[in-house]
Amino acid sequence: MVNKVTLIGNLGRDPELRRTANGTAVANFTMATTETWNNRNGEREQQTEWHRIVCWGRLAERISEQLSKGRQVYVEGRLQTREWEDREGTKRRTTEINARTVLMVGRRSDYGDEPSGGSSSDEPQEPSEGNPDAGAGPLPPDDDIPF
Repeated sequence: MVNKVTLIGNLGRDPELRRTANGTAVANFTMATTETWNNRNGEREQQTEWHRIVCWGRLAERISEQLSKGRQVYVEGRLQTREWEDREGTKRRTTEINARTVLMVGRRSDYGDEPSGGSSSDEPQEPSEGNPDAGAGPLPPDDDIPF
């Protein structure tokens, strides 16, 4: 079986860095991908999709330092769906991309003094039995909106 997502798009907001109860870094950001095409009448149309991205461990720390709203990035990871209850007890569900690789793309001049490529990639740092330093599981939401 394969669960792999590859996206190139722009950050919709600055990454938000938090820590699990045992100190593991987790960063979240949104990313927009836009598809453009000509319709039957020759008019240009476009559709934007928004994606929730989650990064763990050293990758989370690096992207929170290097990335900001509007930056173009390449993200590779896997789809993950989570369920939780909000403060009113309503069951909620979200699908997000658990990133394993995040690379800055675009012209070097777009990134100022940062190293060319500005790659941020680490081994997966999501919580798992085989990775005890990664945390005890996904963070529960602080409010009804996850992350």
